[in-house]
Amino acid sequence: MKVKTRFAPSPTGYLHVGGARTALYSWLYSRHANGTFVLRIEDTDLERSTPEAIEAIMEGMNWLQLSWDEGPFYQTKRFDRYNKVIDEMIENGTAYRCYCSKERLEKLREEQMARGEKARYDGHCRCKSVQKTHSVDEPHVVRFANPIDGVVIFNDLIRGPIEIANKELDDLIIRRTDGSPTYNFCVVVDDWDMEITHVIRGEDHINNTPRQINILKALGAPLPQYGHVSMILGDDGQKLSKRHGAVSVMQYRDDGYLPEALLNYLVRLGWSHGDQEIFSVPEMIEYFTLDAVSRSASAFNTEKLLWLNHHYINHLDADYVAQHLVWHMNQQGYDLTQGPDLITIIKLFGERSKTLKEMAQSCAYCYQDFSDFDADAAKKHLRLVAKEPLELAKTKLQAIADFDWEIEKIHQTIQATADELNVGMGKVGMPLRVAVTGMGQSPSVDATIFAVGKQRTLARIDKALAYIANRAEQ
Repeated sequence: MKVKTRFAPSPTGYLHVGGARTALYSWLYSRHANGTFVLRIEDTDLERSTPEAIEAIMEGMNWLQLSWDEGPFYQTKRFDRYNKVIDEMIENGTAYRCYCSKERLEKLREEQMARGEKARYDGHCRCKSVQKTHSVDEPHVVRFANPIDGVVIFNDLIRGPIEIANKELDDLIIRRTDGSPTYNFCVVVDDWDMEITHVIRGEDHINNTPRQINILKALGAPLPQYGHVSMILGDDGQKLSKRHGAVSVMQYRDDGYLPEALLNYLVRLGWSHGDQEIFSVPEMIEYFTLDAVSRSASAFNTEKLLWLNHHYINHLDADYVAQHLVWHMNQQGYDLTQGPDLITIIKLFGERSKTLKEMAQSCAYCYQDFSDFDADAAKKHLRLVAKEPLELAKTKLQAIADFDWEIEKIHQTIQATADELNVGMGKVGMPLRVAVTGMGQSPSVDATIFAVGKQRTLARIDKALAYIANRAEQ
């Protein structure tokens, strides 16, 4: 049997973290088995589904590089197929028209709840005599004739055997009064037509599974295997929501995360392979199995995600990281022709940055001049005692030929300045750092000066000297 999985989001919002993990698990399961992965857009909720949400889902999937083999399929484009199947079910008695008014259903619900019973449809319109008293032209819904007796048993690939008595299930509406088919029915026909073998989805769908199994059996369709993934909690133990920070996949892109970091984090959010923490995508594909997925809820930990992101910033190929960094640099409004190449930035700031956004913000002085020095840094390091080291350093830096402008040469120049003045490197390096960056902290001063460039460095030293002179006069 060739494995075929699917990810089937409803386009009522962005691709959230829980959906992304479900998509990842489904994608990995198919890739591990050399199977097929299907993307299906379940847009039967016509009021809430939007083109913007569909675009957001596609954007998230593409950013995560979870490529699909078939699709995207849209349920709204398959209504003729669903209605054809429903009409056939009415003919063979596995579905029936229900003419019950809203008032009758509300009264029924109130009476059942008053008796302490579970609210469910009582099958009133299953009776043939009721059907004879109505015309097919009257307003009605279509219900599935769920088996009255027996049980539905399925072996959840994550949770083990699950058993539901049919008496706990009522006759599900499969077509609304306006003629539109409902979610649970469309899912069944789609899984049947698309030959889905394994359905991996969130635990909130467990109650839907026995209903869908019964419909599949009524259609004489093969049953997929089901696996239900536990929910994701915030670090406070509550269901993950906006108050815990970013929940949209693309928000993580905007916040400076690499897709590899988010994928690695999500795969470990409920799955393990020994004590291994860092997984490349090929390793995920090789090792992933559903029997290693936890039944327990997982808690989201932003610090762990930041740790992974820092790892990938510094261990992935710099050219690849640069492809993602350029978006953040553009967001900062930098003219990238007026500064070092991005590979230099990654090597310079990678160890100091947990996110690409942080990296882009930190390297501003490499592309843009600043108006003011940091007050505390200038007070401490741009004093009269720094005048001579800065002047000598400027003279020596100016003497470096443009073709010879490199980190080692700059380092030697700073060292020579300190030696000539018989002072420690810090007495030269710290004033230089503040002069060139405007701040008291940066990567190594020689590498920073190299990245800023010769002419900018000299101009900024002049600015620092003017600051010192002005300070001395006050």
